Amino acid sequence: MKEDKIKVGIVGVGRLGVHHLKHLKNVKDACFVGAYDIRPERLKEIAKAHSIRAFDSLSVLIENCDALSIVVPTRDHFSVAKKCISRGKHVFIEKPICNNLEEADELINMADQKSVIIQVGHIERLNPALLALDKLPLKPKYIETHRLSPYTIRGTDVPVVLDLMIHDLDVILALVKSKVKTVHASGVSIMTNSVDIANARIRFENGVVANLTSSRIAKDSVRKLRLFQRDMYVTIDFLQGLTDVYRVLNNQEDDPEAILSEFMEYRGVRRQLVYEKPPVKKINALKAEMQNFVGSIRGKTKPIVSGKEGRDVLEVALIIQEKIEQDIH
Repeated sequence: MKEDKIKVGIVGVGRLGVHHLKHLKNVKDACFVGAYDIRPERLKEIAKAHSIRAFDSLSVLIENCDALSIVVPTRDHFSVAKKCISRGKHVFIEKPICNNLEEADELINMADQKSVIIQVGHIERLNPALLALDKLPLKPKYIETHRLSPYTIRGTDVPVVLDLMIHDLDVILALVKSKVKTVHASGVSIMTNSVDIANARIRFENGVVANLTSSRIAKDSVRKLRLFQRDMYVTIDFLQGLTDVYRVLNNQEDDPEAILSEFMEYRGVRRQLVYEKPPVKKINALKAEMQNFVGSIRGKTKPIVSGKEGRDVLEVALIIQEKIEQDIH
């Protein structure tokens, strides 16, 4: 018996919502129902441009769907998601999951009771440059990230920690797989009434240290991660989709995949420094997120970032933000 397609809709057709719409319309196991937005003229314009149904009521859209992608301002994540989940609908929520932990916990508990999925849009988890590390024996000791962007009005309704840094926090938590032990942070407001530049230093219970810097007052866009561990150094450029790996091998080993090798001695031991570029498979990360969401509802896979993971990274982000506010005041 052929399975019915998952009926999906979108709440919010801003710049990012339109990208969600384009991909959801083309997911094999999904049937795109339509969209809702609190701005009637914007909704009408997008519906006409993409030949979709425009719903003038959120409740009616929810009733016609099995699952919804929520792409509204962060302040509205909780209220919209709660309406969807309370009616037994699966939800994809753009990051961050909510404004605070109380809201996130309520959504997660409700989703458990209703047996529906919450997936959170931390898209860097699907960045090809990060996925290229999947086959490497990673045991990081120190990680540093830089995420810098030129100023735009978009996203300034939340501090830079929740707008930009949270991407790197999510990646680091996934790589380190340990509880946070201590957090030190500082930041400054320049263009807005919120924090525009932030730095955080996190020590995890397993000894890993991470140093993160984020700014939305930069000349150029930068999204880089550097990972250091015993005998290995990795760099990732999220923006360019590039991954570089430097490894130290003993003189009995050889790496046929190495692009460049150089021999050196340390305390009488001959070692080999090799540079290699693991293959980076080009994918559309947002398309993959939408496919993963629908596949998770089908039971074919699991969410790349679950509601619980979205909640945990929000917790760390809020700790950092609180430390910055204490430092400022």
